[in-house]
This record gives sequence, C-alpha cells and structure tokens, in this order.
Amino acid sequence: MLQRIVDFSVKQPLWVAILTLALVITGVYQLRHLPIDAVPDITNNQVQVIAVSPSLGAVDVEKLITQPIEASCRNIPGLVEMRSFSRLGLSVITVVFEEEVDIYWARQQVNERLISARDLIPQGLASPYLAPVTTGLGEIYQYVLRAKPGYEARYDLTELRTLQDWQVRRALLGVPGVADVSSFGGLLKQIEISIRPDILQAQGVTLQEIYDAVQANNQNAGGAYIHRDATQLSIRTEGMVRTPQDLESIVVKTSPEGLPLLIKDVAEVRQGHAIRYGSLTYNGQGEVAGGVVMMLKGENSGRVIESVKQKIETIQAGLPEGVVVEPFLDRTKMVNSSIQTVAINLAEGALIVVLVLVLFLGNLRAGLLVASIIPLSMLFAVCMMNLFGVSGNLMSLGALDFGLLVDGAVIVVEAVLHRLHVRHAGLLAEGRSVLPGKKL
Repeated sequence: MLQRIVDFSVKQPLWVAILTLALVITGVYQLRHLPIDAVPDITNNQVQVIAVSPSLGAVDVEKLITQPIEASCRNIPGLVEMRSFSRLGLSVITVVFEEEVDIYWARQQVNERLISARDLIPQGLASPYLAPVTTGLGEIYQYVLRAKPGYEARYDLTELRTLQDWQVRRALLGVPGVADVSSFGGLLKQIEISIRPDILQAQGVTLQEIYDAVQANNQNAGGAYIHRDATQLSIRTEGMVRTPQDLESIVVKTSPEGLPLLIKDVAEVRQGHAIRYGSLTYNGQGEVAGGVVMMLKGENSGRVIESVKQKIETIQAGLPEGVVVEPFLDRTKMVNSSIQTVAINLAEGALIVVLVLVLFLGNLRAGLLVASIIPLSMLFAVCMMNLFGVSGNLMSLGALDFGLLVDGAVIVVEAVLHRLHVRHAGLLAEGRSVLPGKKL
C-alpha cells in the first residue's frame, strides 16, 4: 500500500498538487470556524436539575424532592453516574452521560423523567427544572448596570434591577450562542401585602382567607360566545391585578350585614423587594445591579463575546439617560493573550525547525521542502479538531511538536538525497557528467 502511494505521488504530480491545494483551502475554511478559547473545557457530558423549596430543611429536601428525582432518572440509557446535594430550600441533581450521547437528547430524556417525578413530589413543594445548556467555563462576560455621577438619586437599586431583568437581560438572551443571563445585585421589585395582626384578629380573618382571596381575584376567565347577527361575541372576564389599588380593593369576605371587608382594611399594600442573600458593589462606590452572560456548550467564545458586545452597544442606546452598562470581565482578553502566546511559540518553533533542517540536510531546497509539512500538518490537524469537537486553546495548540511532524518527511528527503548522491558518485566513477549527453 505504501509503495502504491509513493508511486502515485511520483508519477502523478498534478494530482498531488491538486490534493495539496484542496487541503489548504479546506484547512483555511475550518480554521475560520474553529472554536477558540483560552483553556480546554473538561466538563463532562451532564444535565443538571434544580428544584427550589424555601420552606423545607435539608433533610426534607433530600427525602421529598431529591430522592424522587433520582429514582426517576436511574434507568436513562447512556447514564454514567448521578450525584446530588440537598441544602436548605435547594436541591441540585447532576446526571452525567457518556461522552458520545447528544446533550439535547439527554436533556429530553431527563425532562421526560421529571414529568413522572413531579407526581412523586408533594403538591406545591417544588417544581424541578433543567439548568441552562452551559458548562463550568460558560461565564464569558460580566457587567454592571449603574447610574452615572449625578443620577444616583433618580435610579435606585430597585430601578436598576428592574432595567436589568426586563430590558438588558431579555435583549441579551436573543444573542446567538448565549445560554442564559444571570442577574445579580440590586433589589428585586415586589408588591407586598403587609398584614396587620391586630386588625386581622379583631376582624376574625385568617391568613389563609387572605391568600385565597388574592388568588381567586387575580385571574382572567373565559366563557362561551354570543351570536349577534353575522358576528360572534366572545365572553371574557378580566380579573388580573394590574396596580396596587386593585389589590387593595379585593374583597376578603362579607359580613352578615353585607359589608365587604377589603384587603386595605386588614393590610397595607406597598412596594418592597425580595429577600436578599448578597449584593454587588462597584469599585467600593456603592451597590449596583449586574449580570453574567453564560455561553452555550460547544460554542465559539470569541464569536459569542463579539456578538454580545455589539448587542450591548444597541442596549446602551435604548437605556434611560444616566444609566450605563459597564463590563468588568471579558474573556476576550484572556483568549487573545493565550492565542498570542501559542502563536509566538509555534512561529518560533517552526523557525528553529527550519534552521535545523537546513543546517543538517545541507540543502536549502530540501530544508524548505521538509518545513512545508508544518503548515500542511497544522491545517489537517485543524480539520480533525473541528471534526471531533476539539477547540483551539493553550493545551491543544501548544502541545504540537514540530519535530514529530517533520520526522517522516526528514527520513524521506534524506533517502532521496542519499540516492542522488550515490547516483552522482556512480556517474563520476564512470567518467560521465551528471548532465545527460556530456562527458567529464
């Protein structure tokens, strides 16, 4: 087989040139689409299930939430292992699959098992959901949303968090390659019903009655329809709460005399915020709101970050006056530094190999011929990296050994040079010139 390849290469130089050109074109195309990152992503093929239940302790979370989910997912094909941890109000189950299993097929299988697991979880305790399709290296862009100097009084922490959740985050979720945007800092706006215990006791009303009244009076309902001439009128009632005044006007119950008892009679409806578990500060100058952009698994981080930056510019133009989005972590800098280091090392290594080849072979043409294997081998390696899903990073590119790449070519060229030398010596011994038709 090897002899046939050699014979074909010697007798068909045109085809060899065409195949080499095809390799160069394909390699350049694949190089433009090679995922670039700073370090390799060694996260295994996993799907995470998250369930939140603030009212349960760790033991109850393990028994009532974690165990039913684990039992439902044990028979999924391709399952390698399953691990979990249960904390106060939180359950996280990690389902690890074999590497060849498609991640979206795995998520579908886990999601199907969650349907049966929800029947085993007591009603109202928790609603398990799947984590975003990202990995441990998915945090590619972090930013803060803050008020410019002089606008601090106009935009408080609640306003900044509202802009982050309803404007910035929603716009970034539409960027190709973004898996999720996690919000941090600020105050999460809520409308609270602050109960007055003394009035509640005096009126003989329980908390459950208030809860049922708010739930029953905060929903729309649809009916049938009425034919009127050639038209059809749909029947629909609107009962969704839109303002705090709507909440205050909800009837809790009616007295025997027919007098309604409203929410505002036993409680105070006001704007508040969710319970805080942390904060986000900006250079020690006070609290701000912000977010972390998570990248989809297997995406090109450089391309996604560039798209995120372009989207941030568009978002900034639509924000209210005095509010600015400022990045504080951009993986592009680390990626560019890593790739620059790799490029310098590869260039220096290639140059050293070429000089050594020319020195030891004693022939400039032969040395350059052997050195041409280096770029061709790299282009072929890039094609294989794309084929097998390996990103270009400090490890995959920095591990290239040019000495190994050109080893076979050096042997072949040395054999050719030796053969030419022997032939040249034989011609001299016979008294003939190396050039045909000439005598010495």
